Amino acid sequence: MGSSPLTTERIYSSEETLNKTVDPDALRKVPTAIADLDAIVNGGLPEGSLVLLLGDIGAGMHEYVYTAGSKIALVSRQPELRHYFLGEACDASVLPERICYVTFSRSREAILEELGAAFNADFLAGFQEFSVFKDFSASYFRNSIVPSAWTQEESPFGAPSENILESLIAFLDEHASGGMTVVDSLTDLIESEAVEPRDLITTVKGLQRASKTWGGITYLLLTRGILERRFEQMIVDSVDGCLVFEWRTSPTNSRRQRSMHIEKFTSVLPHLPLEKIARFPIMVTSQQGLVVVYLERIA
Repeated sequence: MGSSPLTTERIYSSEETLNKTVDPDALRKVPTAIADLDAIVNGGLPEGSLVLLLGDIGAGMHEYVYTAGSKIALVSRQPELRHYFLGEACDASVLPERICYVTFSRSREAILEELGAAFNADFLAGFQEFSVFKDFSASYFRNSIVPSAWTQEESPFGAPSENILESLIAFLDEHASGGMTVVDSLTDLIESEAVEPRDLITTVKGLQRASKTWGGITYLLLTRGILERRFEQMIVDSVDGCLVFEWRTSPTNSRRQRSMHIEKFTSVLPHLPLEKIARFPIMVTSQQGLVVVYLERIA
């Protein structure tokens, strides 16, 4: 495959490491496209960030990436809608050039069908037009009882030497630069017998380095509680930021509420006022996607 951002060794001189200063205010931001969240984090998340979306099943991880991708796509196609979809906080933010969407067990058609059923036709059209999909299901199911016809694989076995993590790295090196990349999901890789947890963690650490070269923003999805606790924490420790999505129950009634909070983001949290370090109850609507309902202070 040759040299890539994941494998190239680099020796830094003392001049490079000591004489350059970094201005946090000069960092370019990529919108989350959740307007209230972008207002709080001053225009989005730092460009080149590797962000883990960790959450309960159905708590909003997929709705988050569908909303982000759809709104960014619509604004890229119609710049005059920037304030309407992204808010004023994102005036100076950098829009990804494309959505690079990677799946292991679900097809492109299933993703688009789910998005179309949840959101309006404009969201679906924008997301579909703006996206480059890569479906690794043929490799993922190769050694399982799932027939090749179900994964639309021409050969019943695929390439004998193919490694799903190596294939993922090669695809991202080619397509992730400048984009909003979604890896959907680490949960699938964990459940695959072909991938060891330690190999997955090493890959995540490599992705964290490569994302700085790619720019844009890279999201990794992981269902909470699937991995052994220590491995889950190792993945959280290996990314730039972690957004947690969970179901919460009110102490006064049994109604469940989706919520989101920033679990970790070294380059974001220190710059937030204390009153804005909060849990965000969220809801999903067909016309606006995922939206923040209000702020619930947790600091």
